[in-house]
Amino acid sequence: MTRGRAPRVLVIGLDGLEPSIVDAMFAAGELPALARLRDRGGYTRLATTFPAQTPVAWSSFATGTNPGGHGIYDFIRRDPATYLPDLSLNRYQQKNAFTPPKAVNLRGGTPFWDLLGRAGVPSTVLRCPCTYPGEIEKGRLLSGLGVPDIRGGLGTPTVWTAGPDPVQRESERVIPVRVEGGVVRTFLPGPRQEQGEAALQLTIRIEAGDVIVECENSPSVRLSVSPPAWSSWVKVKFKLGLLQSAAGMVRYFVPSLQPFTLYASPVNFAPDAPLYPISAPWDYAGELEDALGSYYTTGMVEDHTGLMNGRIDEYAFLAQCALVMHEREAMLQHELARFKAGFLFCLFDTPDRLQHMFWRFGEPDHPANRLSFTGEFTEVIRDHYRECDAVVARALEAVGDDALVIVLSDHGFTSFQRGVHLNGWLLRNGFLALEPGVEPGEAAGGILQHIDWSRTSAYALGLGSIYLNRRGREAQGILDAGAADRTAEDIVAGLTVLIDAERGSRAVERVLRSGQLYRGPFADEAPDLLVLTRKGYRASWATGLGGIPATVFEDNVKRWGGDHIVDPGAVPGVLLMSRPFQTEGAAMTDLATTILHALGVAPGAPMEGRSLI
Repeated sequence: MTRGRAPRVLVIGLDGLEPSIVDAMFAAGELPALARLRDRGGYTRLATTFPAQTPVAWSSFATGTNPGGHGIYDFIRRDPATYLPDLSLNRYQQKNAFTPPKAVNLRGGTPFWDLLGRAGVPSTVLRCPCTYPGEIEKGRLLSGLGVPDIRGGLGTPTVWTAGPDPVQRESERVIPVRVEGGVVRTFLPGPRQEQGEAALQLTIRIEAGDVIVECENSPSVRLSVSPPAWSSWVKVKFKLGLLQSAAGMVRYFVPSLQPFTLYASPVNFAPDAPLYPISAPWDYAGELEDALGSYYTTGMVEDHTGLMNGRIDEYAFLAQCALVMHEREAMLQHELARFKAGFLFCLFDTPDRLQHMFWRFGEPDHPANRLSFTGEFTEVIRDHYRECDAVVARALEAVGDDALVIVLSDHGFTSFQRGVHLNGWLLRNGFLALEPGVEPGEAAGGILQHIDWSRTSAYALGLGSIYLNRRGREAQGILDAGAADRTAEDIVAGLTVLIDAERGSRAVERVLRSGQLYRGPFADEAPDLLVLTRKGYRASWATGLGGIPATVFEDNVKRWGGDHIVDPGAVPGVLLMSRPFQTEGAAMTDLATTILHALGVAPGAPMEGRSLI
């Protein structure tokens, strides 16, 4: 570093960047900024976490520990007292009826930027997952994955439709409407409350092919239908009770006039007045809005739900991703302009979301292409990698040569063509039993309903987690320690030889027990078994929320055709640095110690990683 200048470390996260694509584009000379980093310092594959999930991996990045040290194992976890699924990232606590609820971050461990703060080194952290509510020892932080929308979900869009079949699909709100004289009168749903939900009156006017949306107490907005375009941000305010309100903002899109359909993004917290702290200091989110304009605040920013459900098309999704990338880079450049010392981090989530939705276009035989396929989108992923490279190029120009620059992805990517119904397999093999008279499939419902716990020794929830029905831990547990051990061995033996008869291939690479993977204060909260599938397979959509289908395999026909929750050895991330570093065996848990070392601060005792420099 330049003599006399305070040390600086800039980290840019490119979520989900796949090494094999990076390698091919390096060979073609298509990623010049990343190649510059590679040539100045180094480039390697980066071992991800078990499982290879975004909240898990970035929590290990922040704390320098395996999941046993921070307690995040999946988006979903189960309550052993009820067997019901719950979000694992945060929760809300309320001491009594006279005090407002408080958001609590469920990620344990100490993030390395707090160690920096205690040593007097400032940090700016932009959108790192599992940082909600916003807290930091010294510096500024804007929360990332984990921030809900105003209705409390990870991202709940609203669809108004005059179509003949207004069916509500996954994770959305559908409101049937009638068009009378070119006018629609309806409402915008807001926060859920004990007595129902808050709502605002909405008037929609169709004039000369354009659509004008007028929301109660908000300025109207005109949307172009041809060519279609997203609206600007519209600020809204929901009344919750006496002297209580919730400020939010929303973007609209018109997918169709025949039949009339209006789509609204999830209602985001307003940066200057969120219901719960989304930044630290609490007014930092509003400061960014003052400087840059309104921006997405939810943790799941890209509207993949709208595309998954067929409410918006690929063009609209790409346009929305472009808005997200523009907002995120504006934040990064804003902070680079005043980056004098310490640590600066910015995460770009869009590579991950975009690959989930466009991976299938590189595989014409992908089952999801039965819905629709066009060669028009085959270059979308590589085009986005070029865009990410350009972001890095502009950041390198702004930061100068004296800072240590690190670019990394938390995991790679692969195909998701076939789903494995883990509960279906457990049922067929006698580890799970349904109540008398209940058949698997729709009759069994979801979220682990209609299970006869007195005859069930194991159940699956989340994307690869299996829990044993242990006596003294689960509410209706039946297995003592010895029986649990034998059951685990039997499940491991059975799943590792599971053959997908339709394709004539093994579906599972390996099944590992929690004791082989996790250690630390939260190790007891881990699933008992982690099922690690081979490329092309993943725990099914039904498995994620505890469904019990009658079969074991199904084609994945959803637009979400790429994934990374397979055996972690098959989906490493990438790591580039502007200085030479030890590339052999680099892992996600090494980054915290490496950054602390670069800034002259000792790592925390629980941190497992080594410094790579």
